[in-house]
Amino acid sequence: MKLVFADTFYWVALINPGDDWHKSVLSVSRSLDQTKIVTTEEVLTEVLTFYAESSSSMRRRTVAFVDSILKNSGIQVVEQTHQSFQNGLALYRQRLDKGYSLTDCISMHTMRQLEIAGILTHDKHFTQEGFSIAFKD
Repeated sequence: MKLVFADTFYWVALINPGDDWHKSVLSVSRSLDQTKIVTTEEVLTEVLTFYAESSSSMRRRTVAFVDSILKNSGIQVVEQTHQSFQNGLALYRQRLDKGYSLTDCISMHTMRQLEIAGILTHDKHFTQEGFSIAFKD
């Protein structure tokens, strides 16, 4: 089965029908049969943080959505550990000339570890590291 990594961008756009990327994300999402989605707890933390200042209804929607991700057998959520933090920090330290977030670095390390080449994002930082992104401007 093919693996693809889901970045914060993907989940944020999927949750919110008012997001500019929602329709594009839905379209790609429908084409992912025979593909297992992989994400990390760190990415889910970013999703929850992204909607932290939103209305209580959007916060409830986001929590329910994250709960559904955690229960979905078609989605692999890689657990957050001290080692994942250390691995991400090592890449962050090596790329001080880039604008990578720590979560991006953790995601990149996870993708390399699991040999995942494709990512559901539009973040160009991933192409700088040789990954193939699903959404382009």
